[in-house]
Amino acid sequence: MQTLTRKIKKNVTVIFLGALLPALNPAWAESDKQLQEKTLKAREMIHQKDMDHSAHANLADNTEGFRGVFYGYLPCKEKDCDGFKMTLSLKQKNNYLLVTQYAKASSREFYEKGKYDWDDKTHILSLTSNKNDLNRKFSIKDEGTLIQLNSDGTPMLGDQDDYTLARSDKSKSREVHIH
Repeated sequence: MQTLTRKIKKNVTVIFLGALLPALNPAWAESDKQLQEKTLKAREMIHQKDMDHSAHANLADNTEGFRGVFYGYLPCKEKDCDGFKMTLSLKQKNNYLLVTQYAKASSREFYEKGKYDWDDKTHILSLTSNKNDLNRKFSIKDEGTLIQLNSDGTPMLGDQDDYTLARSDKSKSREVHIH
């Protein structure tokens, strides 16, 4: 009976110390958002180091200057769909990566790559997929906000705030609340 009591005390002590140890050691890991932003800044610094910046005074007028990662939670048109998460990454040389994931417990991600184009007069961002001739359009509200449009460039039905993507460095959080 005594040996059983000692074994139980020993096991409880090990479990207690095992649970206590991580609480005493602060986490040093960075979030994926912080790592992505750090990597993007490092790449831009390397790219810009050898460039002559006197040729372009206003980056806002240059499509190469309109880059970033945009996040949002958008509604679905299909029945039995609770919505989907969308991540749009606008990269250098007018390349983009669009990742969508339906709001289901074990939903897979869908990837789309292609080229993007920005119309300075209409403030419309157009995405053209590499796989098919699918065109997506977004209205550029400001440098940190995109609003999804229909393929013909007209606003989506309903509240436009429901179709908004926010740039990661302009929004406080990319966390998405799913109902």
